[in-house]
Amino acid sequence: MTYTLLHHTGCSTSRKGLALLQENGIEPEIRKYMNQSEALSVDELKDIAAKMGASSPREFLRDKDAQKFDIPPTLDDDALYAAMAENPKLIQRPIGINNGKAALGRPVEKLLDIT
Repeated sequence: MTYTLLHHTGCSTSRKGLALLQENGIEPEIRKYMNQSEALSVDELKDIAAKMGASSPREFLRDKDAQKFDIPPTLDDDALYAAMAENPKLIQRPIGINNGKAALGRPVEKLLDIT
């Protein structure tokens, strides 16, 4: 199975995560989910959460961007998934997906947990 990295080139942590994978001999398939053509759907976000073992999309929500976009802390999960699909800036990065599992690269070393 191919390792997929949800990557944002404008994010230093995402770039560090990609470099770490490459240093460890992993050439991931890059998905630039911030691009409209590679955007994540609600179903894909739910699948990623399941693969992470996350009980809520809040576990990979960028809190500072949630505040910028007036996402209330009381927003239910379905509405939050929809908001994240509509505005990918709300999604923490990088996220690695491999072998039926997903890992949020915070810190980036966690990306290696699913290799």
